[in-house]
Amino acid sequence: MKPYFLLLACSLSTGLYAQQSAQVEAWVTTPDRSALLKKQTENSTLGTNVRPSGPVITIDGRQQFQEIDGFGFAITGGSAQHLVNMSPGARKQLLQELFGADGAGLSYLRLSIGASDLNSFVFSYNDLPAGQTDPELKKFSLSQDLKDVVPVMKEILAIKPGIPILGSPWSAPAWMKTNNNVRGGALKKEYYATYAQYFVKYVQAMEKEGIRIEAVTVQNEPLNSRNTPSMQWYYEEQGEFIKKHLGPAFAAAGIKTKIILFDHNLDRADYPLALLSDPEISKYVDGSGFHHYGGDMGAMSTLHMARPDKNIYFTEQMVIERGGGELNIAASVKRMLIQTTRNWSRNVILWNLAADSLNDPHTDNGGCSMCQGAITIMGDRVQKNIAYYTIAHASAFVPKGSVRIASTFTGDKSVSLTEDEERPGIRRATVIENTAVLPNVAFKTPDGRIVLIVANDSYNTGGFSIRYNGSVANFRLQPGAVGTYVFKSW
Repeated sequence: MKPYFLLLACSLSTGLYAQQSAQVEAWVTTPDRSALLKKQTENSTLGTNVRPSGPVITIDGRQQFQEIDGFGFAITGGSAQHLVNMSPGARKQLLQELFGADGAGLSYLRLSIGASDLNSFVFSYNDLPAGQTDPELKKFSLSQDLKDVVPVMKEILAIKPGIPILGSPWSAPAWMKTNNNVRGGALKKEYYATYAQYFVKYVQAMEKEGIRIEAVTVQNEPLNSRNTPSMQWYYEEQGEFIKKHLGPAFAAAGIKTKIILFDHNLDRADYPLALLSDPEISKYVDGSGFHHYGGDMGAMSTLHMARPDKNIYFTEQMVIERGGGELNIAASVKRMLIQTTRNWSRNVILWNLAADSLNDPHTDNGGCSMCQGAITIMGDRVQKNIAYYTIAHASAFVPKGSVRIASTFTGDKSVSLTEDEERPGIRRATVIENTAVLPNVAFKTPDGRIVLIVANDSYNTGGFSIRYNGSVANFRLQPGAVGTYVFKSW
């Protein structure tokens, strides 16, 4: 059921709230790039004597939803390669801008377990010559990651200790697969137990390097065999793997790393729901992860409705600029921040942190040649792109441990009070449906701030109002722009 909000068309406030006010800071990005996450010099005050001007977004901190784990990007092998190749001073400055408290404050990362399609070549942690096998994983090694991903992660953890990290495999080692190839194929059942130990060894090896893996997905895009690398995995087989091998292996090794299902598109919510219907699988699983290359964001709410005891994560989405011209920031923030979190996701991870100006590196024969980085790195020169600004509008203001709270959304019903035309002073109440409210989402942070993210996806210069506990502030937000509004709660 959608929440109902009391939106008063006149200035009515009594009791404690009549004495409250707060300065609201506004940070704006415009489609013409004249403002890029820029703090506005004129702040507005939430006041009890302010009349609303335009559609009202009422924030209700008493209605709380999911806790937020963070916002960030995948650090692919290609991303780490570009970072490692920077000079130490330039890299230190960039990482501070990305992860520092005075920068974008990125707060969630995804690593590939082995290579992804945004590596310059494919590798696993147990590659062998054709015809050889290693069921005991005696040759398991992080050697490739030790050249780039691990040193980069150590620098990041020095800035942001404890940042949650999600690990995702694109493929098992080729010798474990039915086609003996890094692309496509399935995991041979005779290696289910071995592959579970592969996960165990990965988590333990990263832990030895001081890198704690918060969670793993069992397979990136299990229904997509077109990437290099990739591996097909239907839910029945993945269920068997989790129930009989991965879950018990983690438990036996004392590993607390969470197991997250699916890690694929929103048009197939049946996949994780089918797995969660088995209590022997469900007991090992923390939640489900989604991408949005297909389907509707509402699928996450459907899953939450069916299994509110399991968490929802948004684990990947490519967000790119198509040529020059305007920055399509409103559409990006509406989809990637507002719709994801309003549909119960605890995090948002976009794809991917860094590439060069040619979107390299990527694998041949199935690597993504159009995957622009959130930042473009050219030696020591850095350009910030649309994905960066999309995530930064949340990550810079909504830290781990924040909670999503209620705010008026399009279609929510509310109450408008007006004065009787013939009897001054008499109030009339009308229930209205808010059709003109700009897309938005609100959070309360651990230190008691309210953060409201608004995307003006309309063609009009957007005048709107924020109402909080009986106080009102008015703002303007040009078409296509995005604003993050921050104030202290009471």
